[in-house]
Amino acid sequence: METADRSDAPVIVVLDGPAGTGKSTVSREIAHRLGLSFLDTGAMYRAMTYWLLQNGVDVDDAEAVANASTKPVILSGTDADGPTITVDGVDVSGPIRGPEVTAAVSAVSAVPEVRTRLVDLQRGSAAAAPRGIVAEGRDMGTVVFPGADLKVFLTASATTRAARRAAQLGVADPAGIAAILADIERRDAADSGRATSPLAMADDAIEVDTSEMDPEEVIGHIMGLVRDRARTVQA
Repeated sequence: METADRSDAPVIVVLDGPAGTGKSTVSREIAHRLGLSFLDTGAMYRAMTYWLLQNGVDVDDAEAVANASTKPVILSGTDADGPTITVDGVDVSGPIRGPEVTAAVSAVSAVPEVRTRLVDLQRGSAAAAPRGIVAEGRDMGTVVFPGADLKVFLTASATTRAARRAAQLGVADPAGIAAILADIERRDAADSGRATSPLAMADDAIEVDTSEMDPEEVIGHIMGLVRDRARTVQA
């Protein structure tokens, strides 16, 4: 892939949107092409959830989750060419993608104390990024980085997102696809309905519907938005 021109000015680009819109793949590739750091904030919430489950904390007990949320040491590596996520020094990049964590992460993410702690870590990652960062998640443009240079909100229909997830998992039977769709709709409702930092599009974000776009088309479109914003700032 051809690398885009790189700017020496630190920059913060954020991508928000519901599950299954391709935020992680797109954000990581954009960071790579721009020579920026990359932050998968969803992995941080999954890492917290994984630790809670491994340590016997009832993830449906908000008070128990809040009390335990200060204990794990979560470190998110921000190299776009090889991002990492560790908990207490152990690589958990594989386990955090399992179904148990996926089923519990929305409940954990809704706990205010969890969000407060992880938002602090996310802002610290951006502050330490020498050239800037591309961050993806649910509340990047509304809460974590309200002053970001560019805010993009990725959307796609729930059926499209379910089909993509099924393809990733190798699920082809209608019942399996229906179950994935139901899980996506459940997560959408949980993420949008939580009291603390709900999934929402920032007023100054640019919405990009990826339903009829492949990843390369999405990347190209957003790279164009980055260049347009850079020209506006330099003018």
